Amino acid sequence: MAEFVWMDGRQPTAKLRSKTKVIDGPITQLADIPQWGFDGSSTEQAEGHFSDCLLQPVCFLPDPVRGVPHILVMSEVLNPDGTPHPTNTRSVLRTVAEQYAAAEPLAGIEQEYTLYYQDHPVGWPERGFPHPQGRYYCGVGADEVYGRALVEDHLRACVDAGIAISGINAEVMPAQWEFQVGALPPLAVADQLWLSRWLLYRLGENHQFHVKLDPKPMPGDWNGAGGHTNFSTKAMRAEGGLQVIEAACQKLGQFHTQHIAVYGADNDQRLTGKHETCSIRDFRYGVSDRGASVRIPAMTATQQRGYLEDRRPAANLDPYQVLTALLETVCGPGFDPAKHNWPPQVVL
Repeated sequence: MAEFVWMDGRQPTAKLRSKTKVIDGPITQLADIPQWGFDGSSTEQAEGHFSDCLLQPVCFLPDPVRGVPHILVMSEVLNPDGTPHPTNTRSVLRTVAEQYAAAEPLAGIEQEYTLYYQDHPVGWPERGFPHPQGRYYCGVGADEVYGRALVEDHLRACVDAGIAISGINAEVMPAQWEFQVGALPPLAVADQLWLSRWLLYRLGENHQFHVKLDPKPMPGDWNGAGGHTNFSTKAMRAEGGLQVIEAACQKLGQFHTQHIAVYGADNDQRLTGKHETCSIRDFRYGVSDRGASVRIPAMTATQQRGYLEDRRPAANLDPYQVLTALLETVCGPGFDPAKHNWPPQVVL
């Protein structure tokens, strides 16, 4: 059983879709997995009178839900003629990553998310609010963390699938959690983030929980949810790399508006200048500053080399778009979403 996973055409935020194909015979390489089709008119990727779209397998992992020998298959969406579909943001990153491969970029993504039961966050009272935030971050105990059983199941599933998950923690808002994927080359970390999201949604079915990537899941004095993206090149990791990192930060500031356009819908509700964010209309970077747009970790500053953390992406980021933007700005002349026909998710 091969679970084909892809991104649909929903705007401004694509959602995951999947379906199962039964394949006769062992799968030992990508070429063993055939192309498949689907009804694009049901995923906002085609009209009903010409609805066929293609699924092109691009990578596969063991399926920890069904077990050996079953697999999860990340897929690109193609038009019937085999060209990339307009919603196929992966094909853009694939091209850009090849263009800047000599820079040896690596990325890691911190995925924050909120667990819900029915119409309210897990563990929250149906009426009113829990205690103010401050006691929940990295908390322990049934009065401080909610939904840990699903979080632990997801961690084990990612490890069993071979996903480069590097950690989990309870976040500042109750029922909010985070997992981290990477560091890996840009295309690999983006593929693995999508598949790890799929596993989280799928395992949530077993617990009767659903997962939201809303950048501001609850109004008021509650933290939003981000998708902080850690990024480095070979030059940043080498001796004297801090100067390269600072130059990259300055360049990111020049293209701030263009990046924000594809860093997640409703990100303006999260990037307010409060709750460990910089205002969406401003750009600044600093050492160990979680209120900055881009943070240079203290260890990076001490060692004079390492990586930067772009704190602007929202939890609902498309990692293919965010990493395309980072590569084109840091390693190239700059990023312009219009070049890729990507409609803005937020307009400043």
